[in-house]
Amino acid sequence: MNIRHLTLAIACTLFSLPHMAQKKVALQLQHVEPMNWWVGMNNPNLQLLVHAPRIAETVPVIEYEGVTIKEVIHTSNPNYLFINLEIAPETQAGSFDIVFNRLGVKIASYNYQLKARKEASAQRMGFTADDAIMLLMPDRFANGNTANDNIEGMRERADRNKPYGRHGGDLKGISDNLDYFTDLGMTTLWLNPVQENDMPESSYHGYAITDYYAVDRRLGSLEEYKALAEKMHSKGLKLVMDMVFNHCGTEHWWMKDLPCEDWIFQWGGKYQNSSFRLSTVADPHVSKRDLRITTEGWFDKSMADMNMRNPLVRNYLIQNSIWWIEEIGLDGIRQDTYPYPDKEAMREWNIRVRQEYPNFNIVGEVWISHASKLFYWQKDALNKDGFNSELPTIMDFPLQEAICKAFTEAPGWDTGIMRLYDALANDHLYANTQNIMVFGENHDVGRLLNQVGMNVDNLKLATAFLATVRGIPQLYIGTEVLMSGNGFDGHCFIREDFPGGWEGDKANYFTSRPQAADEMYHYTARLFNYRKTSDAIRNGKLTHFLPENEVYVFFRHTDNEKVMVILNNNKEPQTVNSDTYSEILSPTAKGKDIISGKAFDTLSSISIPGKSAMVIECSE
Repeated sequence: MNIRHLTLAIACTLFSLPHMAQKKVALQLQHVEPMNWWVGMNNPNLQLLVHAPRIAETVPVIEYEGVTIKEVIHTSNPNYLFINLEIAPETQAGSFDIVFNRLGVKIASYNYQLKARKEASAQRMGFTADDAIMLLMPDRFANGNTANDNIEGMRERADRNKPYGRHGGDLKGISDNLDYFTDLGMTTLWLNPVQENDMPESSYHGYAITDYYAVDRRLGSLEEYKALAEKMHSKGLKLVMDMVFNHCGTEHWWMKDLPCEDWIFQWGGKYQNSSFRLSTVADPHVSKRDLRITTEGWFDKSMADMNMRNPLVRNYLIQNSIWWIEEIGLDGIRQDTYPYPDKEAMREWNIRVRQEYPNFNIVGEVWISHASKLFYWQKDALNKDGFNSELPTIMDFPLQEAICKAFTEAPGWDTGIMRLYDALANDHLYANTQNIMVFGENHDVGRLLNQVGMNVDNLKLATAFLATVRGIPQLYIGTEVLMSGNGFDGHCFIREDFPGGWEGDKANYFTSRPQAADEMYHYTARLFNYRKTSDAIRNGKLTHFLPENEVYVFFRHTDNEKVMVILNNNKEPQTVNSDTYSEILSPTAKGKDIISGKAFDTLSSISIPGKSAMVIECSE
C-alpha cells in the first residue's frame, strides 16, 4: 500500500479512562518507509521509519511467518518509531499488517508488502567500460506529457520563459526518444535526479530532494519510471540514477518535524556554508574545525546537510538506494557530492549495495582536480591511512580539465596537447583505470564547445579522444549537435532545452538539424557506434607516445586487435611515420580510418590534416 502524498486515516477505539465511554478517533500514519520490501535479499535486516503523531507511545506487532521484530528504536521525537525487522531466508512473498497498539488496544495498522524479486535481480550487470553514457536533465530534454507540467499543490509551475524555472520535460519525453540515443551509439542514460523536488524555485535540476521515496510528479509517476527502465532494457540501454545523500531540500517533509536533532547538521541556529575544500577530508594534518566546516557545512541555504554519522540516517539512505535498484531495475548509481558525507558511512553504503548486487556499479562525483588527491576515493587505492572507500568508479576531473585546455592553449613543455599525455601518465595512481568516468563536460560546467573556444574542430578532437581513451566515456546531451553555453553566466545557460523537445519549437533536432549540427551528430555517432564493436577500445591496453608538433598518438590494443588514434592539434597538416611506433605497428600494417572511411595500404607514413583526428583500425 502506497501512502505517498496522502493521509491514511484509521478509525480506532480508545478508552481515555476505564469508566469513560468509547469514542472513535483518527490516527494519521503519515509515512512508513520503505513502503515495501523483498524476500530473498542477502541482508535479512530491514529498518522501517514510521511517522505519525505520538507513534512512539505505541507497540508494533507483526504476525507473519519469517518476519520478526528485533528492536524498536525511539528518538527524542515522539512522532517517530524505527522498527528493526529480520526477514528469514525462507520467508514467502506476501503481505501482513503491522499493528500499532496503545495500552494494549489496537489503534492503527499498516498493510506491508514483501515482494518476490525479479529473476536474476542480484546478478544484474552495472555499467562498465563497455558502455558509453549520455547525461541528460529530464526537465530540459523533452516534454512528452503536457498534462503533468503543473501539479496541484506543488510549489513551482512550468514556465519556459524563466531560465531557472521548470520547463516541463519529463520521463515520457525521454521514453519517446530513446532511438535518438541508440542511433548515436550510447548504451547508458544517466538522468539528473528524478525524486520529488518540491522547492519554491529552481526545482528543475532535482538536487534538493523533498521526498526520497517519490518520483517528482511533474516528471511522471513511479510506474512511468519503471516502464522507462523496461523500455530502455528492451533497446539495450542501461539506466543510471542520480542520488544525493549529502543534503536534502529544506522543504523536505521531515524538516518540519525532524526525527531527531542530529538528523541534519545544525550550527546553533546560525547558517554555515561548506568551504568545499575537499583536500581537508584526506589531509593527515587537517584541523578538526576545517574538516567540520567542509563536511558538515551546508551546500546552500536551501539544502540541509544530512548527518550520515547518525546510524538511523545512514541506514535510511542505504535502504533507499537498494529500494530504487530493486523497484525500478536500475543498472547504476551516480552519487552526487560523494566526499562530503561521512566517508565511513559511504564506505558501508558501497559494501551493502554490492552485497545485494555484486556486479553493480556506482560512480561518485569527486570534484577534485588533482590525480594525487582524486585517487584516494577509488576502491582499493593504496592509501597511506589504510582507508578503502569501496567506491568502484570515480569521475576523472583532472582529465576533464586537461581536455578543455589541451586544444585551446599555446603549446609548451606542459601545455597544449601535452596536457592529455601528462594526465594519463598519472594513471599509476589509480587502482582501476577502466573504472574511471571520462568526460569533457556535465551539467555543472560550461558546455564543451565553449570550453574549447567555440571551435568545432577542437570539439571533434575532444570527442574522438573521449570515444577512444581508457575508462567509461560520458557525454552531455546536446554537445553532439553543437549546443553551447557559458557556465560563468549561470547554470541555466548550460542546461537549456533540447531543440525539438517541445511542441512548437522552431527547430527539431530529433528529425532535422542544421548542416554543422548534423555533421557533428554523425561524427559522434560514427565514433561511438564503432566503439561498441571494438574490444580494443573498450577494454584493451593503452600505449601512448610523447606528442610531437602537437600530434598525439596512442594505441588501444589487445592480442587480436589494434586501433591507432592520431590527434593533430596543429593547425597545419602533419606527417606521422610508423617507425616511431614500431613496438606496436608491424612494417606491413595497413588500416582504415573509421571517421573518414579512408583506407591505407600502408601505415608507414600517414598525412593528417590540421586540427583533425584519425581512428585507424589496423590490420596486416
